[in-house]
Amino acid sequence: MTATALPDRLCPSEGTRVPLADPAWCCPVCAGPLDLDFHPVPRPAAGPVSSLWRYADLLPPAAPALSLGEGGSPLVPLTERVSAKLDFLMPTLSFKDRGAVLLVGLAKRLGAGGVLADSSGNAGTSVAAYCARAGLPCTVYVPESTSPKKTEQIAAHGARVVRVPGDREATALAARAAAGEPGVFYASHVFHPYFTQGTKTYVHELWEQLGGRLPEALVVPVGNGTLLLGAALAIEELHGAGLIRRRPALHAVQAAAVPPLARAWREGRDDLAGHTPAAPTLAEGIAIPRPPRARQILAAVRATGGAFHTVPESAIRPAQEDLAKRGLYVEATGVACWAAVREGAVGDAEAVVPLCGAGLKTGMA
Repeated sequence: MTATALPDRLCPSEGTRVPLADPAWCCPVCAGPLDLDFHPVPRPAAGPVSSLWRYADLLPPAAPALSLGEGGSPLVPLTERVSAKLDFLMPTLSFKDRGAVLLVGLAKRLGAGGVLADSSGNAGTSVAAYCARAGLPCTVYVPESTSPKKTEQIAAHGARVVRVPGDREATALAARAAAGEPGVFYASHVFHPYFTQGTKTYVHELWEQLGGRLPEALVVPVGNGTLLLGAALAIEELHGAGLIRRRPALHAVQAAAVPPLARAWREGRDDLAGHTPAAPTLAEGIAIPRPPRARQILAAVRATGGAFHTVPESAIRPAQEDLAKRGLYVEATGVACWAAVREGAVGDAEAVVPLCGAGLKTGMA
């Protein structure tokens, strides 16, 4: 493959190949999400220090000119053993910019007539912002319960907001029903593998920030699992290149109100069993009852010797208040990992938690 050639997508279940230019957003055989047949070798980063594009050699072809300055988020200590990576300082105030810039860049490169996305808020905001930058029409489907500040931000970028009655799953189904319209690029941060290619930069940055190593534990909030799967991808790239000797344990955090993956983990399953109802939770961004990449998420955590943890609603606001008193104003979903660590999720292990979204998006829990 040349430096500018587009890699194929691959079904992780049965190996079906789907060209990137093909409008199909899922595997035509099993209807599952697709991975990317792309295997870069990490080398010394050459781009600007405070930029995701510092890792351009590790990323599939997109459109770097779309950049809004994403990447390069600071790493700050919370305790002697725990640090936080401030991904809420991205251009649209969430880590989702890491994946959206690649996904929209691909849509632009493929000549899409418009972009469609579904989201609980932050991914939709990121896609809308980068579509605005790219000059692409954008429609974002969101649950009717989505924070008004998030829908306001999406609309401010010029996107059409479609509010869907019901939960996050109902929103995804409505968007997928509309995804087959001619000329529309379905920018699914769950189904499209370009998104996780962007989120993997979180760990590549962390490796550099820690002087060429990773901590003992990476604690990650998990709904659809895009940050965790990106982290797992980067860990394998670094380990395969001999740049780390051991893989850090991936610790996945879910809201106790919506814990499908944590439940499957406790039961020793490789995939979800049955349907987990979505109960109300302050952590709206991870309230996903049936994540399409559940099997991959469970396998990634298991491969690193990590674990799943659940956070009760009663722990969310205290964790948010505690971070605010430390000078970090983070949305309710974004404090889930800190809440889990405060309750002893990783013991005395050296750990990093991501603060994924700004408090301005939701206000105090």
